[in-house]
Amino acid sequence: METKHKEQVAEFLKSMYAAKKFKKLKPHNNTNNSFDVTLKVSGYSQLNLMVSDLLKASILLLHHDAPSLPSHTVNTDINVMTLLEIALQLLPEEEMELLDELCKIQL
Repeated sequence: METKHKEQVAEFLKSMYAAKKFKKLKPHNNTNNSFDVTLKVSGYSQLNLMVSDLLKASILLLHHDAPSLPSHTVNTDINVMTLLEIALQLLPEEEMELLDELCKIQL
């Protein structure tokens, strides 16, 4: 029975690998516990708007008046820490360094 179960699991894994259904997560630096996710944006303006919206939503949810807002405005199931972590990961750090250098040249 156990051999048959192992064969079924092996066949299932083989079919899942062949189907390539798990495309969203890409291994990060060949580690088992960290992945990259591609996020398509039309440019830095859209990226900036996304980060701004995440931060605004987090501020709204953390604001002391948030519980008194109408229920359709605030969803208490939202994990604010997750929103903040996403916003932090979306910030274009290297590009900001380039902007600093360009700013120094211009000044």
